[in-house]
Amino acid sequence: MKNWAWYGNVIIGLVILALAYMFWFKPQMAEVKSLKTERIKIEASIEKLSAKKKELDKLQGEIEFLNQALRELENIIPKKREESEILRNVQQMAVDSALDVIQFKPEREISKEFHSERPISIEIRGSYHNLGTLFDRIVHFPRIFNIDDFSIKALRAQTDSATISANFTAKTYFFLDESQIKKPAADKAKKAPVRKK
Repeated sequence: MKNWAWYGNVIIGLVILALAYMFWFKPQMAEVKSLKTERIKIEASIEKLSAKKKELDKLQGEIEFLNQALRELENIIPKKREESEILRNVQQMAVDSALDVIQFKPEREISKEFHSERPISIEIRGSYHNLGTLFDRIVHFPRIFNIDDFSIKALRAQTDSATISANFTAKTYFFLDESQIKKPAADKAKKAPVRKK
């Protein structure tokens, strides 16, 4: 070894370094590079998932808002099955307002896209004050009513409790059940059978 030249030590050192680089540093560096690439992918995935979660949270908030709006609408526009109870309530409001109900005639239902409209022809006799009381009760009733075709006239033979006669149409609305909702023409076209030539 004494005759061993200094450059021999350098060569051995270089060989050891080369072997260490080839068998230890290079695989470690490749693994670190692979881990960095994987980390970048995971961070990108997390960022995408975070954006999707924000969208989902926003959509859930909108769904909750729409569900609340639907619950409120169902309070003022009930389902069809409540129709007879509502008609009884309107008739009772007229009686409670000290009006004589001459005619209370539910007309033919008019179906719309998601709801139906039920006009009720009403003729009453009573006083202006009692008619105002009836309309006030209808306004504060928790269901939607529109008053159309309103006419009023003084009675020829008036009493203390009956001075006027009024005719009007009260319209109320009902949500249709899913089975009653009409499907758009496009859905029917999709289901139409294809004829082979």
